[in-house]
Amino acid sequence: MCGISGYISKQNCKLNIINKTLNLMKRRGPDGQSFTKFNERNKEVGLLHSRLNIIDLNQRSNQPFKDNNFTITFNGEIYNYLEIKKELIKKNYKFKTTSDTEVLLKSYIEYGEKCVEKFIGMWAFAIWDNKKKILFLSRDIFGEKPLYYYLSEKGFFFGSEIKFIKSLSDNNFKINKEHVYSNLFNGYKSLFKTNRTFYKDIYILENATNISIDLNMHLKKNLYWKPKIKIDNKIDKIEAQHELRRLLTKSLMLRSRSDVPISYCLSGGVDSGILASIASKKLNQNISTFSIIDRDDRYNESENINTIIRDINCKNKKIIVKKDNNFLNKLNKLTAYHDGPVATISYYVHSLLTKQISNQKYKVSISGVGADELFTGYYDHYLLHLASIKNKKDFKNNLNYWNRYVNLNIRNPALKDPYKYIKNPNNRENVYESNFKLYSFAKQKNKSRFSENYFCNNLLKNRMLNELFNEIVPVILKHDDLNSMYNSIENRSPYLDKEIFNFAISLPNDFLINEGYQKKILRDSFKKTLHTKIRKYRVKKGFNSSISSHLNFKDKELIKKIFSNTNPISEFINLKKLKEEINFNDIPNHYSKFIFSLISTDFFLKSNY
Repeated sequence: MCGISGYISKQNCKLNIINKTLNLMKRRGPDGQSFTKFNERNKEVGLLHSRLNIIDLNQRSNQPFKDNNFTITFNGEIYNYLEIKKELIKKNYKFKTTSDTEVLLKSYIEYGEKCVEKFIGMWAFAIWDNKKKILFLSRDIFGEKPLYYYLSEKGFFFGSEIKFIKSLSDNNFKINKEHVYSNLFNGYKSLFKTNRTFYKDIYILENATNISIDLNMHLKKNLYWKPKIKIDNKIDKIEAQHELRRLLTKSLMLRSRSDVPISYCLSGGVDSGILASIASKKLNQNISTFSIIDRDDRYNESENINTIIRDINCKNKKIIVKKDNNFLNKLNKLTAYHDGPVATISYYVHSLLTKQISNQKYKVSISGVGADELFTGYYDHYLLHLASIKNKKDFKNNLNYWNRYVNLNIRNPALKDPYKYIKNPNNRENVYESNFKLYSFAKQKNKSRFSENYFCNNLLKNRMLNELFNEIVPVILKHDDLNSMYNSIENRSPYLDKEIFNFAISLPNDFLINEGYQKKILRDSFKKTLHTKIRKYRVKKGFNSSISSHLNFKDKELIKKIFSNTNPISEFINLKKLKEEINFNDIPNHYSKFIFSLISTDFFLKSNY
């Protein structure tokens, strides 16, 4: 994992600008910073890199990395680089490093832009092709690694973080107020419906997309992969369990390739519990795990975490969430580093986790991101499944399981009705949480219309794919990346694997939801690996926290400070009306989330006004 940036510019980039940008990139790669320039046809091409040593710790693998007419700056990991390397050796390629960077670059030399079709991994990279005189950029299929860009008359600029582009282009960008409004009142699930960012004219490169740009600033985009959905209604359940065990074990084994120690993020749930259990019991790894504990019963998973720790006999470091007089200062710094508001309080909590992982000298962490969206992790999924089987004989059994095991655990009133999507399959009020009527506090009343992409006509699968590619996972990946990089850690996600995706999306819905369980196939596949108590646990607490766990709302000065009409956020929110609506002695979850978003957005606005 590293930091990358670069440009094609009509003007020469001054050395002080280059050095300033490299300094900004240092958290992403404290083990080495460098740059290289090319002068071509009255244009200057620059590539910058900041390295976090993970594979081949020798300086010979430092970047930008050059091979004759080709130079690369690369962020990420190609997990199957050893297998690709063998193929290239058979084609008479010689290697001077043991890094995946060199394998990637030689793959481009051999296969051209189609090299990305061979990769298993996460990546954002740029290659200056001095033969074709083009800059070629690519981002992985799930968008695990970030890549932003800006195109203007001055030139083309790109980077792992927006601040790198601002520095290299020496430009002050205006805030995208529409994006701010959408984030506040539609919530974080609206943020990746397009490739816009919180800054006008800066865009994020879409997942599974390549860009090539020539010296005339002609930019060409190519979507090199898209999901193909074909349900296998003939697959046997035992066969499916065997295949999932094979695929997830293989994925974790590949993602365990590292020349530095690896840590695991451990909640009390199925997803991270399975990964830690595979690592310990199947791959014979002596693992270290890290967990967040919130004393709020709604989010406290310490009992389950302790069960997993005892079962696999692993080391564990617990980070206890508690009121912190420095919370606002920490959030202010985090917001500045994220180049925009922090989406939810769970990402603030995650930043505490990554800090502890870094303090214990780990450079890699593994998490369960993506399992909810691939294998049905949300209560909403159960309701969508009920709608898809409304005319089938197993509807009644599934409804009975819902009433007996699931409904009693749900706090959100919008998810209590099992007939929600049977009555209206197009109901999406829960996605933007419009049922909480937060728009009543908006200074502007023009609501954004909800939209979702069409992937297939399976109601449940289509919703899950929107969550995976457009709503939930992109937000998680953005913040996980920034939190990890702030502490110079590489985050890896074994569930986000192309083979696992193709398999999971092909499964019939009743393989995913059955007998009152979501993620049924995941639970059944690892019944000999994951502790029975965790495997059968039905409550979804989520990686979350309450704003009241961090701030003391009995402090009237604090409330006055947050809801002051002199704050820039007052341009967007009727603070007086909102303050009058809230019972600060017992803050409901939707107001807790809104207050956090308000505070982080206000910090972002203050730093840009």
